[in-house]
Amino acid sequence: MNRDVMIGTWAWGDGYNGSKMVFGQKSDEETLKSTFETAVSLGFTKWDTAAVYGMGSCEKLLGRLMKGRDDIFISTKYFPDARFRSSALEKSFSSSMERLGRESADLFWIHKPNNLEKNLHEAVPLIKDGRIKSIGISNVSMEHIKTAQKLLDSRGLKLGAVQNHFSLLRNDQQPIIDFCRDNGITYYAYMVLEQGALAGRYNAENHFPTFSMRNLMFPGSKFRKIESLLGTMKEMADKYGIDRSQIPILWAMAKGAVPIVGITKPSYARKLSDAMKVRLTDEETDRLTEEARRTGIRQQGSWEPQ
Repeated sequence: MNRDVMIGTWAWGDGYNGSKMVFGQKSDEETLKSTFETAVSLGFTKWDTAAVYGMGSCEKLLGRLMKGRDDIFISTKYFPDARFRSSALEKSFSSSMERLGRESADLFWIHKPNNLEKNLHEAVPLIKDGRIKSIGISNVSMEHIKTAQKLLDSRGLKLGAVQNHFSLLRNDQQPIIDFCRDNGITYYAYMVLEQGALAGRYNAENHFPTFSMRNLMFPGSKFRKIESLLGTMKEMADKYGIDRSQIPILWAMAKGAVPIVGITKPSYARKLSDAMKVRLTDEETDRLTEEARRTGIRQQGSWEPQ
């Protein structure tokens, strides 16, 4: 079994909010099938998806790939509208389970804290009857976490997980990570590679596809600001004999987070497996933190709280 990471599938879906729109490129299903099989064979059995990733197409694909397997831990999400709609959470959950071919979710997220308390109330019956084995909240503040914790405690339940954007270029989560650790809540970090900006495969001359969401978030001009950081990452990767793309993942783990790592090729799964044998020293972790601070970059998605 590999160290605790989750495999993310945001780049696996089609159509609106799918891989082409967000990442500017699409992997074919046969490659994704091989990626899934390779990752699972290497011990990566925790998988994360969402109803809005390709508007259900990602869940359908995972459902086909997981068919007949009972060793896969599945995490998916409900994205609530700004206006509360009664029964929408349960309807979204049921639709997700149908697409995934499952009766229950190992981890089910409220993807955004819109009407958080009302949506948590709606989730309670699903938690109590076992359809939701663990409940999580995503894109949240400390206040949201404490509100959710208090509400669930009052019903004899527990907040299982928090998932926020956390990376070398979005390093403002340590108080939340520490709170989660102290309260038995698992903290998951998404976008640890900043959609590939920290993978080492791109630079100011060779940056993201022009017509993609990630190019809007991280244009070529930003790559010039992270050249020194990428250099430090390469130095550390060379020391350990791993790919440079794995250093930000190991950094997030050293900070106490469980990274959600998006992979779209079998080779990426193998690189991740190689990296799980490595632990950064405190000095290396601090050096990366300082290099990232010097970039002056704080990444934030339009969907995130301030």
